[in-house]
Amino acid sequence: MTDSERRAQAQRLVETYSDLILRLCYTYLKNTQDAEDICQDTFLKLLTLRRTFDSPEHEKAWVIRTASNACKDLLKSAHRRTTCALDECCAAAAPEQSDGSVLDAVQTLPEPYREVIYLHYYEGYSLKEIGTLLSIPAATVGTRLARGREKLKTILGGDLYENCI
Repeated sequence: MTDSERRAQAQRLVETYSDLILRLCYTYLKNTQDAEDICQDTFLKLLTLRRTFDSPEHEKAWVIRTASNACKDLLKSAHRRTTCALDECCAAAAPEQSDGSVLDAVQTLPEPYREVIYLHYYEGYSLKEIGTLLSIPAATVGTRLARGREKLKTILGGDLYENCI
């Protein structure tokens, strides 16, 4: 592969997946800089592994799985659990006011519910596809989706919930 072909491939990947990876990583990490780091790492893996994919859907699934696994690894890392950012160590400020959006409510859910709700409603994956991406049975995805919806209903309040989802 020539240099210009590599650049064209990298440009296509960035244009196709950068927004998806950043949004997905932000739902896990709730930190823009960490999400950007994982995004960059995902692109590096994709470009250096030189994998061939059966279809664009297979490529997208690989990207999502790689990014979500990297996020989970970062969340499990001892360094992340035992350190905090310098600006967080300064005087504690009052928490930011939420704008009351559904995405804000989704962000407050525990990870298993947050990830299936995000992949289903924001990325449009079916239960079976989500199960394949996360290596869990489709029935488990359905259960997590139902429980996540119930938690969202509690967070958002019944009437607002019915109008949002």
